[in-house]
Amino acid sequence: MDTLLRNTDLTAAPSDKKRSPAPLRQDSAGRGVGRSFQHTLGQPISAVGIGLHSGQKIRLSLLPAPIGQGIVFQRTDIPNAAPIPARYDHVVDTKLSTTIGEATRPENRIATVEHLMAALRGCCIDNALVLVDGPEIPAFDGSAQDFVFLIECAGQQSQTATQRVIEVIRPVRVEQGESFMELLPNPTSGLGAALDLSLSIDFPAQAIGRQTLSLELTPACFRNELSRSRTFTLKTEIDALHKMGLALGGSLDNAIVVDGESILNPAGLRSTDEFIRHKMMDAVGDLSMLNGALRARVRGHRPGHTLNNLLLRRLFTDPQAWRDSDARTPAVAAA
Repeated sequence: MDTLLRNTDLTAAPSDKKRSPAPLRQDSAGRGVGRSFQHTLGQPISAVGIGLHSGQKIRLSLLPAPIGQGIVFQRTDIPNAAPIPARYDHVVDTKLSTTIGEATRPENRIATVEHLMAALRGCCIDNALVLVDGPEIPAFDGSAQDFVFLIECAGQQSQTATQRVIEVIRPVRVEQGESFMELLPNPTSGLGAALDLSLSIDFPAQAIGRQTLSLELTPACFRNELSRSRTFTLKTEIDALHKMGLALGGSLDNAIVVDGESILNPAGLRSTDEFIRHKMMDAVGDLSMLNGALRARVRGHRPGHTLNNLLLRRLFTDPQAWRDSDARTPAVAAA
């Protein structure tokens, strides 16, 4: 975690709140077999980093939030900016990252939310307020590990309501060319959230090629298997983005840059399959944007932010494909 401490200003507000892990019963493999309570952060915490696309210095603050609020973002640099729920129907752009925004006020938007969303879901945080004084979330090192570090420093506070779980009960699939993403029912026993993922990628660049990964999401799995995987790009793509005035904050410190069969980062990769691990981390973040936890099997080939968002939109257009564990919480309709 030295990267965070070197490149950011990390501050946490003191708190006397008791912090506790999720009271979720587990089987011998560590999988949840019962309904978990909702959780928020134990105390506020802040950090400062550089935006990947804007190149701006941005301050990020994570605050506890009440039961049922979900994850909500708010710009502090725009006067009277409305809070933006981190929901699939508030996603306004998926071109270079996942961007959420206010439909009636185009300037009120926040880009690159997927890594933070993945960390919040991976750490079982259901309710939080995210304050940011710029147009995107700081990139830090291009992975989710620094967000996990912040969340662990803030601690976890158990709340008195059970977690909302969206359970997939009928297959849902979206396709774009050779790419697809689908949600299938998860037969794993128990009432809690269980996300089983199996994804593959296939890139012409020899350094990436075809990679596959399958795992069941748990906090330990997210922390150890996914959180350290960094975003990646091809050298030709980053050069083109720079010419267009984009990716101004991108560097070898916060992204893997691939040129044919070469990795341009001096330290190389953190794992031989870091590329598919990052794509899976992105999927965890994008698919967490439903104001609850998702119980499903996720299958996909060549996934991306656009397909991930389309998959949730398709799911919620079919009321026969899912059920809500908490009938008191109205499901959001597709935008």
